[in-house]
Amino acid sequence: MIPSTAERVPAHTANRINARIHSEMLQRLKHYQRHPEGINDRLSELDQEWDIERTLEANASALISSSVLLSLLWEKRSPLYLALGVSSFLLQHAIQGWCPPLPIFRRLGFRTAAEIETERYALKILRGDLVAVRRESDLETTVMKLQRPSERRESRH
Repeated sequence: MIPSTAERVPAHTANRINARIHSEMLQRLKHYQRHPEGINDRLSELDQEWDIERTLEANASALISSSVLLSLLWEKRSPLYLALGVSSFLLQHAIQGWCPPLPIFRRLGFRTAAEIETERYALKILRGDLVAVRRESDLETTVMKLQRPSERRESRH
């Protein structure tokens, strides 16, 4: 069975790595609970954080492009085997959620988009963004409070 998009990377990551990533997030949240003045800066940092998918895509693209370029420069086919292997691993990751560089990047602390969003919404709760959600009669205003600035700009068009 193919795991869901949200669960496929954590399902193929060692439990201790998942626990470390989660624990680090909780430590950051405890810090911002004590120092709420830094929440806006942290939210900006999260907007710039690369998730595991983006990291894997950039890594694969760089390796594939390099191997094709080397094949053209050397006029040999052998570098194309690297491109074939990397593209196969990328396909495997898309289907199963695992590929050879995944454990390395996870050990380095790269998180899934869902893990990043969990921290983002927890920070918004700490900042008080969600206090008025129940009282908010205008659903559009509530949604706007939860979106990142870039999403707010896109939804206005």
